[in-house]
Amino acid sequence: MGEFELIERIRRKLPQAGSRVRLGSGDDAAISVPGGATATSVDALIDGVHFRREWCSPAQIGAKALAAALSDLAAMGAEPGEAYVVLGVPTDLDEDGCVELLDGMAALAEESGTTLAGGDVTRAPALTLAVTVVGHAGDAAAFVARSGARPGDALVVTGELGGAAAGLLLLAGPEQARSPFVDPGQTNDERARGLIGRQLEPRPRLAAGQALAAAGATAMIDLSDGLGGDAGHVARASGAGLRIDAGALPIQAGVAEVAATAGRDPLELATGGGEDYELLAALPPDRLEAAAAGVERQGTRVTRIGEVVAGEGVEIRLPDGGLLPPAGFDQLG
Repeated sequence: MGEFELIERIRRKLPQAGSRVRLGSGDDAAISVPGGATATSVDALIDGVHFRREWCSPAQIGAKALAAALSDLAAMGAEPGEAYVVLGVPTDLDEDGCVELLDGMAALAEESGTTLAGGDVTRAPALTLAVTVVGHAGDAAAFVARSGARPGDALVVTGELGGAAAGLLLLAGPEQARSPFVDPGQTNDERARGLIGRQLEPRPRLAAGQALAAAGATAMIDLSDGLGGDAGHVARASGAGLRIDAGALPIQAGVAEVAATAGRDPLELATGGGEDYELLAALPPDRLEAAAAGVERQGTRVTRIGEVVAGEGVEIRLPDGGLLPPAGFDQLG
């Protein structure tokens, strides 16, 4: 497999560039004419850390890498624009595998309106994808940061929680581990397929993020590292406390059963598992109805799970009045 032959094969398969891109992949740099304001984020996925190749196809890996990066734009309420991809190729991944990986990424790019505008290819000891994404808005004030939550705001989450963590437990379990390749379609259990799909095939909540921003969200973050940990980022950035009602959390179907089998607490998976890529947002209470309607028009829902209070830190209160430690995934832990 030659570098330039692979790059040319990839370039021929790229979706059509968006209107902001004047020159895309194939030159020394891409040229875009964005207008307004831009938000930029970088994310990386590495085999053995963020995924395992024996569990998923190259197409799923490519799509997940782009989804994880785009989720950061969703948390800003940004419109997706361009993506730049660095692909580190190990010696045991051939050219067809690289192209299949790109196919998965390209499918999500087309679905989300993202232009794959450029990148680089290099050898690496393990399959590595570093994705830089650029999002857009009419002006900088339209973006939602982590730092705007104020006492009295309501806390909401999109979708359901705990599914990705439960899916990871299924993939790592003895029944699934015997299979050389695991796909959500390989099991007849609908709940198991849904959980495994949340782990292998996440989708960024881009439209929901824009709807929440339009409804007046004061702070927002994507739940990549777990509700407990990510809520802590919002609390610190906003200089406020976040109080969460564990009994109100929308937990995905099947999480409780998987947790029981694994000897885990389903609330632990829902608050600390990570990789659900849902959105946690703070909103003035009088904007909740508009936010819910806007998000529902995008095919998902929001659930009120707590409030912002004066003080600091994150408190997750259990139905019996006890407290659940606000844990999250630590990349270096």
